[in-house]
Amino acid sequence: MEKIISCPICKKSEFQSFLNCKDYTVSNETFSLVQCKGCEFVFTNPRPELNAIGKYYESQDYVSHSDTNTGLINSLYQFVKNYTIGKKVKLVDSLSQNKAILDVGCGTGSFLGACKNAGWQVSGVEPNSTAFENCKKNFSFTPQTYFQAENYKDGSLGIITMWHVLEHVHDLDYYLSSFHKLLDNNGVLIIAVPNLTSYDAIDYKEYWAAYDVPRHLWHFSPKAISQLCSQYGFSVKRTLPMWFDSFYVSMLSEKYKNGGNILKAFLIGFVSNLKALLNPGTCSSQIYVFVKK
Repeated sequence: MEKIISCPICKKSEFQSFLNCKDYTVSNETFSLVQCKGCEFVFTNPRPELNAIGKYYESQDYVSHSDTNTGLINSLYQFVKNYTIGKKVKLVDSLSQNKAILDVGCGTGSFLGACKNAGWQVSGVEPNSTAFENCKKNFSFTPQTYFQAENYKDGSLGIITMWHVLEHVHDLDYYLSSFHKLLDNNGVLIIAVPNLTSYDAIDYKEYWAAYDVPRHLWHFSPKAISQLCSQYGFSVKRTLPMWFDSFYVSMLSEKYKNGGNILKAFLIGFVSNLKALLNPGTCSSQIYVFVKK
């Protein structure tokens, strides 16, 4: 385990307890979330070191790596994933004339496969061995095992994407500073992360599935991710809601809290989305489109 001694956003070293959350997916261990007293950024602290985090991903229930359709929740996840991939491709098509894209944390490769079919020059990074092999098998391209900025030319990329990945990254500084160098002058950075200011997060508290400790190291609010990326030369151009996430996350959260009341989970997801319609920026998960300053 390693302990963070200074906030990655404001660099202050005074934290307060935020929540204690259980790992329901793999270990059943409990982890502490703390909040910076300076900027209110929330993160898991202490956390497993980089060379020790792998064992917390070793589960068939970790659906983004296995592509499993077993069970209702996983089946719904795969259905929604396949639907939203087309939306994501349309989004990147609208944002850049430079058709070179890097997807960091590309999982089983579905998004990059769709981009490739749409004429993009694709590259990806995926450290998980199961997802890595599924990517090669299903989409006939081989991602990198780890992100290494030196494998790309500065200014060569039009778009870099991280779909629910930034919250997993140990070294925020290396990734974000590298992204700024690798993108061209009109480059776009797309980051999708859970939103702890959403209604479902507030309602489920420590049972909120999107805390997903210890795999999720950072827990973002819109304010926090904007402040973080601003330090590396990015500004928010657009924020887009991920409407389906509230239902999926609520189903998992309800399972953790009460054993799985599907109707109640649907209601919480519906209310969360309704509140996000009335108060934009509070959806369960959000896509942030950043441009270089």
